[in-house]
Amino acid sequence: MERLKELEAQSIYILREAYNKIEPLAMLWSLGKDSNVMVWLVRKALFGQVPFPVVHVDTGKKFKEMYEFRARYAAEWGLDLHLFDCPPVEEIDPDLPHAARSAARKTAGLRKAIEEMNLKGVIAGIRRDEQATRAKERVFSPRDTAGHWDFRDQPPEFWDQYKTDFPPGTHIRVHPLLHWSELDIWRYIKREKIPLVPLYFARDGKRYRSLGDQDITSPVPSNASTIDEIIAELETTNTSERAGRAMDHEREDAFERLRADGYM
Repeated sequence: MERLKELEAQSIYILREAYNKIEPLAMLWSLGKDSNVMVWLVRKALFGQVPFPVVHVDTGKKFKEMYEFRARYAAEWGLDLHLFDCPPVEEIDPDLPHAARSAARKTAGLRKAIEEMNLKGVIAGIRRDEQATRAKERVFSPRDTAGHWDFRDQPPEFWDQYKTDFPPGTHIRVHPLLHWSELDIWRYIKREKIPLVPLYFARDGKRYRSLGDQDITSPVPSNASTIDEIIAELETTNTSERAGRAMDHEREDAFERLRADGYM
């Protein structure tokens, strides 16, 4: 499919630019479908390996299937995996709604990783179509040293021309999947035969479209138990990809507050 070829080429170009221009650099690995596509693309872009650290910010509340996947594929893919724990929810802003407060633990854990590893840049697998606030992102997105994001002050990006020469002290988030859709991700997974956490496939009439913490993520009704069935389902559904994420049903400004503070 021509669209997949174009998206793959664009992402590979972005990843090579990031590797060439930003140091120290690391990649976030959430263990989800987008994150695994990103690992796959890095290995294609950089001669079959991931030549920089891979960071998993762990809340300790992931599904056991996710931890099993992490152990297996960190070894199979030869990843230089760095694990960072998150602070307890009691240390997080009590003004946030419950699920957003729980999710904000990852922001604090990521900030710790950035500080300890002295990272100038972090590659993350977000997509514009996944959530409205993420639609405001850039491919090379500048932050301050604490990871705070000012969505009103972002560089223009026209015709795949990306600004990579930021002032000293700037932290950069790199988003190589920004232009992909959920359907693109699944079609690419099918084409490339990319391994996935099995929770994405239906069991007893339900499956997960988006994976997060067990206590704030729910499955959606579905009988799609194969990749082809998932693609067919997505071609007709009107249900949001993040319908199973509790934080997306809380106050309208909660996600934007999280993103501004450095949330992935």
